[in-house]
Amino acid sequence: MSEFLSLLDMTLLNSTLRFVAPIMLAALGGMLCQRAGIFNIALEGLMLTGAFGAVVGSHLTGNAMGGVVTAMLAGALMALVMAVFVVSLKGDEIVVSIAINLLAVGLTAYLLTALFGVKGAFRPPDLQGLDAIDIPGLAHLPLLGPLLSGHSILVYLSWVLVFASYFLLYRHVWGLRIRGVGEHSAAAETLGVNVAAIQYGVLILSGVLCGLAGAQLSLGNVTLFVENMSAGRGWIAVVAVMLGQANPFGVAATSLLFGFTDSLGFRLQGLNLPSQLTEAVPYLATLAGLFLVAMRKRRTLGT
Repeated sequence: MSEFLSLLDMTLLNSTLRFVAPIMLAALGGMLCQRAGIFNIALEGLMLTGAFGAVVGSHLTGNAMGGVVTAMLAGALMALVMAVFVVSLKGDEIVVSIAINLLAVGLTAYLLTALFGVKGAFRPPDLQGLDAIDIPGLAHLPLLGPLLSGHSILVYLSWVLVFASYFLLYRHVWGLRIRGVGEHSAAAETLGVNVAAIQYGVLILSGVLCGLAGAQLSLGNVTLFVENMSAGRGWIAVVAVMLGQANPFGVAATSLLFGFTDSLGFRLQGLNLPSQLTEAVPYLATLAGLFLVAMRKRRTLGT
């Protein structure tokens, strides 16, 4: 018990913010899609595509920000493919999402071999990761300094985007149109709203956000690409959207919870527990989240 309590320190909280960022960025993308009437469960594949694009971009340009831009473009391109099938061709969003997830796993593994001649993992010695930023005046403060300082730019950006998405959804005309399309697309169309354009926009934006999530995974948390390195975090982001009721602050809160369990699972490996058990911690929390969603839905239907 004392060994477990020793894990609950500032280092754990600091690493929690790093683990939260990929989940929250992807969940914000899923939230925007859900607000526009599209249940996007392709966050896993979009994140994995972004992680691969980030490493390729960083390797080719010799600059981590080049990798971030490439990740955004890769995620947006994959999301565009999804948009064509879901919006233009009226395909089932669940089926298309699963296809995107499978495509991302196979495509990144194939390109890893085709482009670099390796399998499993790619970590060239010249690969540039995202630098940790020490905020002037904050790094030396007790408690807050060790917690908030020393993260990559994408960690800070993820929290800025929580507030930006709230402003977009509830304080901007585009947000009103997005919510209108999601609540009653036919009514929105009679008012002159281009439903297809809105849905294309949110899907591509979700791809950009998932690309950023992947960049944080492969260039922020670590500096390499491993096949299927998203490891279910996109699915956790889907649950964060559901549990947070597609509200920016609700999504942020649930992402913070899941990020904490992800970080805790990683730290528990230091107690010599079976790796299968420590790796299952965030997914057990996800199952608990799904249970809460189901119970809330049952109460709603019961009333």
